Amino acid sequence: METITVQKNQEGQRLDRILARYLEQAPKSFFYRMLRKKNITLNGKKAAGNERLKEGDTITLFLSPETIARFQGDKRPAEEALRKPAGAMPEIVYEDREVLLFNKPAGMLTQKARKEDTSLNDWLLYHALDKRELTGEELNLFRPSVCNRLDRNTSGLVTAGKTLAGLREMNSLLRERTMKKYYLTLAAGQVKADHVHGYLAKDSGNNQVKIYDSRDVRCPSDAVETETAWTPLEYRNGLTLLKVHLITGRSHQIRAQLAWAGHPVAGDGKYGSPRLNRRLREDYGLKHQLLHAWQMEFPLCAGVLSGLSGSCQIADPPALFRRILREEGFLWQPGIPEA
Repeated sequence: METITVQKNQEGQRLDRILARYLEQAPKSFFYRMLRKKNITLNGKKAAGNERLKEGDTITLFLSPETIARFQGDKRPAEEALRKPAGAMPEIVYEDREVLLFNKPAGMLTQKARKEDTSLNDWLLYHALDKRELTGEELNLFRPSVCNRLDRNTSGLVTAGKTLAGLREMNSLLRERTMKKYYLTLAAGQVKADHVHGYLAKDSGNNQVKIYDSRDVRCPSDAVETETAWTPLEYRNGLTLLKVHLITGRSHQIRAQLAWAGHPVAGDGKYGSPRLNRRLREDYGLKHQLLHAWQMEFPLCAGVLSGLSGSCQIADPPALFRRILREEGFLWQPGIPEA
């Protein structure tokens, strides 16, 4: 017999999903058969599996230790999260019991692409364990996770849910676009303010996207609508510092739409200007796009996101971004939000 006590982090999950995570090698038919036979109970009573769990609920498994071990599979991922990731801890911009906002450095993955990678998600898990907000055993039932992704070489604000409730509410804000996201970037040429609509199609083989201005015969049927607005903050030395409002949130959207408009992002090896990129690499050692997720403006929120209600969260640009601004002659200071 084994008993699982539902913690705050697992509250709101369905019983069958908790069981699927805890006994990850077992088929669903096994859970439902055990529930029907009362070999698995919820608070000492028969359960169907679709119940939403509350903190303090108890799930009892009247199963042999051998059966539980056989269906639990390899639990090393939970053990690996206990080890501190390599490198420096990313800056935490905001944190409460439910959610967290990181300032991700350029060069760090948001989530692993390969097992050996170190990602922002690894730091999230380690931080929660280090603060004792979570135990290694609880990771077998619920894992905190980042909510929005940034490209490896894009820096700035990334949201994360530390509890299931925080994860759900933050994902809801992102899905409904009630939270506004603003980026800083340096773009080639003198850029005028614009609000652009288009259609974005992925080329998965080359990990690139292409922008179309209308759904004509050239536009693939699976292209998705994009919407981006940008405002010039300052122009110097053939470069424009832009504040970009990311309205939709597609893969490579800002980089591709600015390149499509004739003003590629400085340092962008995929969509950018080879000549400009070469100059910035020689002058500053820049090897990636200068694109930074700078501000998040939150709507009025109640409940688990009340700590962020109506706030504007800001992530300072990386030191190299600030150095290039300074040495290229820009006077604008990134610490104060622009209207």
